[in-house]
Amino acid sequence: MYINVIGAGLAGCEAALQIAKRGIEVRLYEMKPRKKTPAHKSDLFGELVCSNSLKAMRLESAAGLLKEEMRVLDSFLIKCADLCAVPAGGALAVDREKFARLVTDGINAEPNIKVINEELTRIPDDGITIIATGPLTSDPLAEDIERRFGGSLSFFDAAAPIVTAESVDPEYSFTASRYDRGGDDDYINCPMNKEEYERFYNALLSAERAPLHDFDVNNPKVYEGCMPVEVMAQRGEGTLRFGPMKPVGLVDPKTGHRPWAVLQLRKENSAGTMYNLVGFQTNLKFPEQKRVFSMIPALHRAEFVRYGVMHRNTFICSPKVLDSDFSVKENKNLFFAGQITGVEGYMESAASGIMAGINACRVLSGKPTLILPPDTMIGALSAYIADATVKKFQPMGANFGVLPELENRPRDKKERGAAYSARALESLNNYLESIGDLYENYC
Repeated sequence: MYINVIGAGLAGCEAALQIAKRGIEVRLYEMKPRKKTPAHKSDLFGELVCSNSLKAMRLESAAGLLKEEMRVLDSFLIKCADLCAVPAGGALAVDREKFARLVTDGINAEPNIKVINEELTRIPDDGITIIATGPLTSDPLAEDIERRFGGSLSFFDAAAPIVTAESVDPEYSFTASRYDRGGDDDYINCPMNKEEYERFYNALLSAERAPLHDFDVNNPKVYEGCMPVEVMAQRGEGTLRFGPMKPVGLVDPKTGHRPWAVLQLRKENSAGTMYNLVGFQTNLKFPEQKRVFSMIPALHRAEFVRYGVMHRNTFICSPKVLDSDFSVKENKNLFFAGQITGVEGYMESAASGIMAGINACRVLSGKPTLILPPDTMIGALSAYIADATVKKFQPMGANFGVLPELENRPRDKKERGAAYSARALESLNNYLESIGDLYENYC
């Protein structure tokens, strides 16, 4: 008995490990290191292509609730993230190299997982298969998916640059977390006054962008959550000041006042030698990134260890294709997991991998699949991707808006989040207790 898992990203690794620990052999197909997409740099599994942040840890937040539900379901990736976390205020951010190494070592140490380093160009016809090839699915396999299901969509995803810590000028920067959440040195803040911001803004508008290979450059679909900073700037001079450069919650100790605009830098690794430009996903040409971003006073001598890049992000029209257990409506031996399903975000992708892995095991063993309650975050996201009433399907990340309304809804936002989370975790635990056999060996 075996199950195919295609792709060793976050969703594929979670799925493979969920299957393996239930005593079932996994054939994990991964085309790296033989072939990489333009956005991938490492040969390791579980590579984080964009940000190194896994979003908020606070249980009263939607992202925090999602991670807690994943812990209940014995997520391996959450364990890895906890072991290589770097300071990031109220967020769970990781040293991406250590994170990928832990994930890779975990996969290689599992005797029930056989890694096959080759590119699959079509969906396997044998046995049960989970497709977890992510938003960067290679062209031949994407074409096979398109032929079988149609309705696949693509948009552009962008990654932010990374600079060395020592190249950030402390004379023009200060360390602090917004609203004093987290440690004092979790973020380096790069303030700008009105004149400095306006010069930077005008340079950003006129900066030369890199060509978008293999895409319709005249009509790119850009997902809001990864909007390139230069595209945001086109919406108006104040857009950045109310977005990634918002100064609220920060006071420059050198002036005693809130800056006009602030770029935050977040630790990229546990050693604190590299920082990424928070919210500065970009598709500017590399020399233009150096020129324009160095206009921010704290970055006037910045050393860029990685420039921002833009790449394709592909997902299927899941409401037409999938049920809420992540299986294909017309073929219960075939599952999809990860961002290709239309869940948006690292942890959302990993959570879908958990569910696809568990349910693939249950199908193989003749058991009914799991569909988590809709008042849980994972259950709500699973329901969203299978909701046939959604007419214009777009990626969805964890948020309290996808959950059923509370009976007695607190006015206070923090209390409301805590109430959503308490209800969700109680519902999840009650559901899993009613299942009874979730963690048993199926062989």
